[in-house]
Amino acid sequence: MTPDYAHSYIFIAALGVAAFVFVFGVVYLSRLIQRRHPYPEKLSPYECGIEPAVGDSWHPFAVRYYVFALLFVIFDVEAVFIFPWALVFRSLGRSGFAEMMIFIGVLFVGLVYAWAKGALEWD
Repeated sequence: MTPDYAHSYIFIAALGVAAFVFVFGVVYLSRLIQRRHPYPEKLSPYECGIEPAVGDSWHPFAVRYYVFALLFVIFDVEAVFIFPWALVFRSLGRSGFAEMMIFIGVLFVGLVYAWAKGALEWD
């Protein structure tokens, strides 16, 4: 190894140590200055809109939370596809524009269908 090559690893190691010290320093500092007021409601588990119960752990749960999450993922993926398309929009021409409009149209029809079925209702 040449000295310059080993020298670059020293900077990488120093950066790693600095990142480690920073992360754990911030976590430790936040633990030092936080307020601690635990009470039973704050310490109780809560998941999927079901209050925790003592006894049998098998409770029916609403599937609408999962449907809502899946719709979020679908439209999040739509955004992932739209950003690269927007970067190369001018080079794609009319066919690229037409294909993206079909893509957005299909997703819009899916959104209208989900809205009509009440999948976007949170209550």
